[in-house]
Amino acid sequence: MPPLSDIAASARRRIARRLLPFVFLLYIIAFLDRVNVAYAALQMTRALGFSAEVFGFGAGIFFVGYFLLEIPGALLVEKWSAKAWIARILISWGMVTVLVAFVKTAHQFYWVRFFLGMAEAGFFPGIIVYLTHWFRSEDRAKAVALFAAAVPVSNIIGSPLAGLILGFRGGVHWWGLQGWQWIFILEGIPALVFGVITFFYLTDWPREACWLPPDETQWITAELEREKQEKRASRSFTVWQALAHRDVILLALVYFFAVTGSYGVSFWLPTIVKRLSGLPNLTVTLISAIPYLLGLAAMMLVGWSSDRRGERRWHTALPLFAAGVALALSVTTGSRPVASLLMLTIATACVWAYLPSFWALPTAILSEAAAAASIGLINSVGNLGGFVGPYAVGYLQTAAGSTATGISALVVSLFLAGILVLSLRPARSLTQALRRSQVQTAAAK
Repeated sequence: MPPLSDIAASARRRIARRLLPFVFLLYIIAFLDRVNVAYAALQMTRALGFSAEVFGFGAGIFFVGYFLLEIPGALLVEKWSAKAWIARILISWGMVTVLVAFVKTAHQFYWVRFFLGMAEAGFFPGIIVYLTHWFRSEDRAKAVALFAAAVPVSNIIGSPLAGLILGFRGGVHWWGLQGWQWIFILEGIPALVFGVITFFYLTDWPREACWLPPDETQWITAELEREKQEKRASRSFTVWQALAHRDVILLALVYFFAVTGSYGVSFWLPTIVKRLSGLPNLTVTLISAIPYLLGLAAMMLVGWSSDRRGERRWHTALPLFAAGVALALSVTTGSRPVASLLMLTIATACVWAYLPSFWALPTAILSEAAAAASIGLINSVGNLGGFVGPYAVGYLQTAAGSTATGISALVVSLFLAGILVLSLRPARSLTQALRRSQVQTAAAK
């Protein structure tokens, strides 16, 4: 029998190679279908006569629908079946994405985006919970980094793809449909296809994995069970105790302000680049992909460094502060388009780099149903920022006639997120606080 260290190394490699590329691909599809409206807006708003406020509201209302089903979705992954629930999510959001191509009015746009949010709800927290079924806590930030790297990669792919559909040789006009409509149709179909594949490819638990040798199955099962027992011994509290605790609520607020900033930037980036440069749509989409190339490198570096040092708070806060500073400078350099675009590039790259270390925080202190529910709460509350950010920029642009006021609001949001994450206690202190909360609750009874 091979030494235990060889079994462990082999198991970690095999699990990572089997699962991470696939969930990475799924998240690319998810994020394409979430933000493709940002690129479609280059043609869609003019074609349908939508104002900046209408577009911002429609882009953001996705996250209101998303909010409603987050916690149930995360719990279903933990208690029922990850592969079945994730497959359902993919198929339903693929169908709704295609429907976005056929909206005619503002209210139709609002409703379809709302239902798209409901259809996709539970995917991201479900995958975060699913990764806890396969990766130990010390490997989790790297795993989340590889999964979350799909965010910048989806924009790297989506930007030129949208540009080709919209702008190459005048854009596509197949069967009487315009280019912006084909963006939704062509990017919605992969979700339908991979929804079916997901059900047969993913495995819910190591004990069910026929592709994992028995000795490796035993090793990873024992490691995860040991980790689970350690959490139970010191953190055996209910779902409601976890949801009501100060630090879980703080994590939700951190994510809310971070998402407000990140989606506010992402949804408006192509439009801002177009306004600053005056370049054709194809060129604008290619320029819009550059920040995400830098963001990919920053995200992987932060995830690697966070796991190596075992530190989460500063690895979350510093990228948020850097994004806020760069975004503020993009406003002050507005009269110099090249300098402003450079600052927007840095801001967009930094605004996603906090994700790996951030999502390692709740999974380090919570387990099983409490973890699933808390991750669902954090993601659902946080993603309401995906409504606030795009809508605030659009509303303030319509009211003030300039994007500067809206961008300034995003800067404040990013700094608040960084400050709040530093107010979290280290994992050991948080564990003790949760334990005290449980004891006090028991004593009160």
